Amino acid sequence: MRLSILDLAPIARGQSAGESFAASVALARRAEELGYERVWYAEHHNMPSIASSATSVLIAHIGAHTSSIRLGSGGIMLPNHSPLVIAEQFGTLAAMYPGRIDLGLGRAPGSDQNTQYALRRDPRTAEHFPRDVVELQGYLTGNSKVPGVDAVPGKGSNVPLYMLGSSLFGAQLAAALGLPYAFASHFSPGALDAAVAVYRDEFKASEQLEQPYVIAGVNVFAASSAEEARSQFQASRRTRAASLFSRQAGIAPSEITDEQADQLLAAGAAVHVDEMLTYSAIGTPGEVRTYLDEFAGRTKADELITVHHASSIEARLNSVTLLAEAMRG
Repeated sequence: MRLSILDLAPIARGQSAGESFAASVALARRAEELGYERVWYAEHHNMPSIASSATSVLIAHIGAHTSSIRLGSGGIMLPNHSPLVIAEQFGTLAAMYPGRIDLGLGRAPGSDQNTQYALRRDPRTAEHFPRDVVELQGYLTGNSKVPGVDAVPGKGSNVPLYMLGSSLFGAQLAAALGLPYAFASHFSPGALDAAVAVYRDEFKASEQLEQPYVIAGVNVFAASSAEEARSQFQASRRTRAASLFSRQAGIAPSEITDEQADQLLAAGAAVHVDEMLTYSAIGTPGEVRTYLDEFAGRTKADELITVHHASSIEARLNSVTLLAEAMRG
């Protein structure tokens, strides 16, 4: 089973973005030492607890502190950008770190409505997502769809594309274009089985990929004891409740206490939070391995991309280490 990591570059309470980036470097270096396949970073905007908004810049920083592990986006929200700009950015990354760069693509805004305005994003651009993916692919493969326009750097870099999604739309587009498909089951699990089935049924081989390739997201809370793992899971539930429902409390997410977060959960937030965390491996290394073996067997995923939500970098590094050791054992 191939294992990878989605690093959300979290900014913990009282932490700076600089400290978050240092933690991401430590996490990527540990993942490289342990033989993980890749580390991906996701584009989010206007989220006080996530530092990966300038995704390509963060990837470049991590690349300078690692030597072999694959790095990429999970994902770039393409409607926020022109395909040419993304081709240039990832062509630059590929020139810096040959053979190590992935480009995962999504069509969600990665933000709220006001932030979409601040990004100068027209909501209608999402309707052009399939066309923009094809245009982007043309730049990267040296087959530009726009006469007289090439991505420099980027032309002929053949940076591999991955389609991200949590619905049938992304699955069908990935199948039609012959791209690997990564399902966001770590936070939007509802359509996992249906989307993967559609992707496999409708897949058409391409120059990039001959057979379907499925990556499934899963949350991991691995610790030396089951009690510690459950404590980390509960802390993650509180963090999500604060992030999603803090406006109801009239205060910033970072100002919500554990007691207030528990009150939000008890008042109804738990239904939404726990649905998001449906696919979570929680416990000792052995318990986590058993869960992931069953999850991979049910989904028949080719690769699992794991998200480690512990609140401290030390606990995240420990979770990443325990998981790798458990899966090897």
